[in-house]
Amino acid sequence: MRLVKNCLYCNKELIGRIDKKYCDPQCKSSHQYQREKQKPKRFYNKVDNQLRLNRKLLKEYNRAGKATVRSGILIKEGFNPKFFTHYWKNQKGDVYFFVYEYGFLKRKENGIEKYVLIQWQDYMN
Repeated sequence: MRLVKNCLYCNKELIGRIDKKYCDPQCKSSHQYQREKQKPKRFYNKVDNQLRLNRKLLKEYNRAGKATVRSGILIKEGFNPKFFTHYWKNQKGDVYFFVYEYGFLKRKENGIEKYVLIQWQDYMN
């Protein structure tokens, strides 16, 4: 006896195996996509996506190991300074926030907000 008589996505009659739920791979994919789209976004997915974007931007703008970038440029591309993995305080008392191995420090120079970008080094432990 067949468990499901019609495709769960397009409602066509199923032919073949008894436990078949979809008529083809496209219907299966479409049905699963629709189901996922209806679910609310999970918090950890949002955090993970933002951390990945932050890391990508910090890496892109910090190719030399240390750089200074206007904060508006990074924020315009989607950078969110509230998402970081850890922080490090140097001997001067400056607190750098890190997204994995790339760090940033917010500074204000001549009335312009900037980020000083650095890359994690072994001596920072």
